[in-house]
Amino acid sequence: MNVYGVVGWKNAGKTGLMERLVTEITGRGVSVSTVKHAHHSFDVDRPGKDSHRHRVAGATEVLLASRNRFALMHELRDDAEPALSALLQKLAPVDLVLIEGYKRDSHPKIEAHRAVTGNPLIAPGDPTVRAVASDTPLDLDRPVFDLNDTAAIADFILSEVGL
Repeated sequence: MNVYGVVGWKNAGKTGLMERLVTEITGRGVSVSTVKHAHHSFDVDRPGKDSHRHRVAGATEVLLASRNRFALMHELRDDAEPALSALLQKLAPVDLVLIEGYKRDSHPKIEAHRAVTGNPLIAPGDPTVRAVASDTPLDLDRPVFDLNDTAAIADFILSEVGL
């Protein structure tokens, strides 16, 4: 499975870049799935709904299905956060999986960077960051793209993974 990450500090433009990349790449006929790392507790369910009641009652997994989509919720309870590699195995086969976050994992990545945040670049200390998408010119030892040049960034990623 081809995987490529988008990393960066908070408010660097990661989610916007991910959204634009999914639109651009799927528009080229390439199937894409995404993985998003959340640093905090999150819930896709709502209190009072049957599926939420099942989870609260102690179910390890709840699969919620309709004719439009399904969602499998797995409660970790006492388990540690699963490794990215284990999560990737749960996805159906696609041409490319774009990963938002997981900056410490070893897959290839592009860093989203916005100067206004004042955060340092990740790229100089991380060889898995193969390029940077920035809203300001940078002098680096790897490609730097305009953060809004989605087509060029997509070209780079697809070339990197051989698609």
